Amino acid sequence: MNREEVALLGFEIVAYAGDARSKLLEALKAAENGDFDKADALVEEANGCIADAHHAQTSLLTKEAAGEDIAYSITMIHGQDHLMTTILLKDLMHHLIELYKRGVK
Repeated sequence: MNREEVALLGFEIVAYAGDARSKLLEALKAAENGDFDKADALVEEANGCIADAHHAQTSLLTKEAAGEDIAYSITMIHGQDHLMTTILLKDLMHHLIELYKRGVK
């Protein structure tokens, strides 16, 4: 893959991870307000976005594992960072939303 193709995958990962991040933060706000059905739905939507980001990431990893030379780009590195922090946020949101469900504030 050339640098432009890798950069485009990086932008794709950033976009999906960014959508997931927004949905997770919105889910926390819904839980804060006691709307747990909405919070759960938003977390599921975020999980779909994360899965889409993983799909883009996996396509790159598969090509590299097959021996294809991959040109690295700062955009891809940024995408990987964005995805990893969003996954961490997802884990934190799960625990915070559960605390709200139990009435802990």
